Amino acid sequence: MERIIILSGLSGSGKSTAAKVLEDLGFFCVDNLPPELLFSFIDLCGKSLTQIKKAVAVIDIRIPEKDTLYDFEKVLEKIKKSAEKVDLLFLECSDETIVKRYKETRRIHPLGSEKTLTEGISEEKRILADIRELSDKRIDTSTLSVHDLKAIIAQIAGTTDKQTPLITLLSFGYKYGVPEDADLVFDVRFLKNPHFTESLRDLDGTRGEVVDFVMSDKPSREFLEKLCSFLRFLIPKYSEEGKSYLTLGIGCTGGKHRSVVMADALGESLSEYSAIIRHRDINKL
Repeated sequence: MERIIILSGLSGSGKSTAAKVLEDLGFFCVDNLPPELLFSFIDLCGKSLTQIKKAVAVIDIRIPEKDTLYDFEKVLEKIKKSAEKVDLLFLECSDETIVKRYKETRRIHPLGSEKTLTEGISEEKRILADIRELSDKRIDTSTLSVHDLKAIIAQIAGTTDKQTPLITLLSFGYKYGVPEDADLVFDVRFLKNPHFTESLRDLDGTRGEVVDFVMSDKPSREFLEKLCSFLRFLIPKYSEEGKSYLTLGIGCTGGKHRSVVMADALGESLSEYSAIIRHRDINKL
């Protein structure tokens, strides 16, 4: 077996979309597979008449809790010895996003029959906590479009240009914590702050008035120029090392003004990399 991807994550985080992308990329997919049958599944793939070389197994909360982590770590180690490359991917997103998605689709959470939706989400996080910790890559889909998620999955699967890593520009507010998935973090709290201008305080960094306010200041323009130059030097170096994705965190105090402006400006200036832009905290108070 050349490649195995084990896909897990929270209900509503996009596992079905990810699985379909991988299936379209030539992976043989099986859904709702109990962990203790993982190795048997991999073994059967290798013995099949069609000689399956790439496979995906989806593990989620539909499996009873007593089986979810049944010797999972041991099974995972065994699988890693049976294939050339094995990845455990975990998809997650914010509680608010999950609630919104369930309301839009009118679906019932797998644990929602005897619990409220928020209680079901909390319980699912608890049950899947160990699998999350074992994962090789965690993907937060809270602000990702379907197109963005497909691009990330394709990159991880190794079907896009290996010379260029998939770049995510993530604006955030330090008051809400530094993103744990950021590879590099840039602090822009030294830039001129729109928060102290009453007419701009309630606007966000996507508004033209705020953009003009921030970028009219010389240090903002100099910082953008120097950062672009630095990244154009750095990104090819990461590519040479085989890095397939790169997340750049850009933070200000609240994640609403300066970091948003700079992330958008950086994405436009580095258009040759077609970066994904996410504003994690733009709607927080």
